[in-house]
Amino acid sequence: MNLRNVSRYIGLALLLNSIFMFISAGVSFFYSVDDSFSPLLLSAIVTSVVASFPLIFVSKPSDINAKEGLVIVVLSWILSCLFGMLPYILYGGEFSVINSWYESVSGYTTTGATILVDVEALPKGLLFWRSATHWLGGMGVVLFMLLILPSISTSRMLSKFEISSLSKDNFKFRAQQTVRVIFTVYVGLTAIESILLTVAGMDFFDAICHSFATIATGGFSTKNISIAYYDSLIIDIILMVFMLLAGMHFGLLYSAVTGKISSLFRSPVVRFYLASVLVVSIIITIDVKLNNIETDWLHAFRHAFFQAISVGTTTGFASADSSIWPPFSILLLIYLTFQCACSGSTTGGIKIDRVLIVYKAFKAQIKKQIHPNAVVPVRLGSQILDKELVTAASLYIVLYMVIVFIVTVLLSMLGVEMLDAFTASAANMGNVGPGFGSVGSLGNYSQIPAIGKFVLSLQMLMGRVEIYSMILIVLVFRKR
Repeated sequence: MNLRNVSRYIGLALLLNSIFMFISAGVSFFYSVDDSFSPLLLSAIVTSVVASFPLIFVSKPSDINAKEGLVIVVLSWILSCLFGMLPYILYGGEFSVINSWYESVSGYTTTGATILVDVEALPKGLLFWRSATHWLGGMGVVLFMLLILPSISTSRMLSKFEISSLSKDNFKFRAQQTVRVIFTVYVGLTAIESILLTVAGMDFFDAICHSFATIATGGFSTKNISIAYYDSLIIDIILMVFMLLAGMHFGLLYSAVTGKISSLFRSPVVRFYLASVLVVSIIITIDVKLNNIETDWLHAFRHAFFQAISVGTTTGFASADSSIWPPFSILLLIYLTFQCACSGSTTGGIKIDRVLIVYKAFKAQIKKQIHPNAVVPVRLGSQILDKELVTAASLYIVLYMVIVFIVTVLLSMLGVEMLDAFTASAANMGNVGPGFGSVGSLGNYSQIPAIGKFVLSLQMLMGRVEIYSMILIVLVFRKR
């Protein structure tokens, strides 16, 4: 493995982070040099200096191989999180070392879980930096998935499958063209949402921060009670639309924007994604209304849809306190916490693609039991799936659930209540953010023991790079 190659690419990742630190310091300066200006400026200088060393002293890198690509991806995540915690540590307040690490990992992995009791007490510069880590993490995920991970991990076969049908029509791009396509969709959605939220009555600063969090499906808000602070139907609708869009495959979104909108709705994954959110939302609407949680059908419908979309896309915004909802509604939201949205998006979780593949495989197996001599292929839309893909999807789901169970047990051993432990484990693994109980939609993770926060942060990273990459990186360094 060429470590010089690796160091240069990681240097580029850190340099990008330092640029946003400088921008955040600029935001602080704009707002009359608030308390975050010095921490952000110093962090930006330190990060840019460290990033510059490999860029200056290492010659232009050659083509990377699969092993180097894996190391670049994983170490870029970890080092971004490490340097990203600097502004928090230097600022102080609620940000101890472990809290700073947790908040940084939560931002970059677009999880959106927070240790902050009083978000609104933070200065504007630091609030912007929190949101910027979401936006950077979301963008990084999409690009790494499409450019590096598919070539080195069978877990990314799902992403390759989703792109393959699209590439036959209008996605015959080289790597750099693909980057521009994804970047255009990502930035375009962010800009449009920021404008719409501002027109709807949200402060421009808050609009940008919430747009960063929405398109990255992150969930960091500038308000203590999240979106419930605004109590605006228009703002809720705008956020719901953009959360749904951010949960779809970005390649399919690009296809729709460039005139082939039918390709979006031909996708069985997208249809299943939209149908599952719709069905769960309707059921929760009925449940919360009949249990007198909401005063009328309109409010029940509005909050049920918002929470279902927010959880189902791993965004984690809250328009209401879902922790007080009936147990059946909570169970449905927990299901969405595991399932989540489409591959090729910024969302986390198992991914709806895998759920649908395993369901199709189950149906095929049932038919095979009834007709033992029949040849029953597993189909997803018009495509026949090979056994390797079905096996990979099934094994991933099993491994995913095992990790959630192990972390739940560890948190319980640390004295965390069972509901808090289970939903915290599921929410952090799926990069959803809020769970239920004290870590619910209007709560936070401040009460989780330090060791528990560290375990959850590792779980967030594992969920974001989809497990296998974290396992492979250990094996790579063990062999060195």
